Amino acid sequence: MNEKSVPETASNAMTGSDGRQFAPSTPRNKEPILTLLKSRLGDHGRYLEIASGTGEHIVHFAQAFPDWRFQPTEMDPERIASIQAWILHSGLTNIAPPATLNAAQSGWGKTVEVDAINMCNLFHLISENDMRVILNECAHALAPNGKLIIYGPFMRAGELTSEGDEAFHASIISHNPKLGYKDDFDMLEWIETSGLIPDEVIEMPANNLALIATKSTT
Repeated sequence: MNEKSVPETASNAMTGSDGRQFAPSTPRNKEPILTLLKSRLGDHGRYLEIASGTGEHIVHFAQAFPDWRFQPTEMDPERIASIQAWILHSGLTNIAPPATLNAAQSGWGKTVEVDAINMCNLFHLISENDMRVILNECAHALAPNGKLIIYGPFMRAGELTSEGDEAFHASIISHNPKLGYKDDFDMLEWIETSGLIPDEVIEMPANNLALIATKSTT
């Protein structure tokens, strides 16, 4: 998984004078995602965010869950710096320093145990093979009854359902044919194959979906 392999249209954050980066989509989606988390997560636990990006999401979520311990991860050094800047700016003490993680490399899931894993706007920017590795590693990393929460744009039954999605998907696959939107039905099958139990597919703003799965207790 290599962030530099995605088209420029997929990474257009602006950097402030203090090092914090600002993604244009975050103000639109952070509150709906937080509302979803509040209805699905318990009062305390360990939370892992894969591909934390600018760091805006994890700071927003950590403010609302003071009894959870949050671990951001990233690959890009510039994004790592932005996450650190956001943590410093927030003053929050329940966010660990960002860890460098290539989630598409096998093995990391057996070295950690967490109660929730979240990733936003990632799977359309990586290959099916990388995505399936990530799902398998998440299945290892989650504690029994742990939740996997995936947010982003997906096909519905093999179809792109808006002009914006059609244009964005076309720009991605023209850059790299191995990338692009994944299908919601395929996602449910891949999640189940990884060893997790698919729970919900939830319509979210801006034509996105949230896919939720649970780690079995057996």
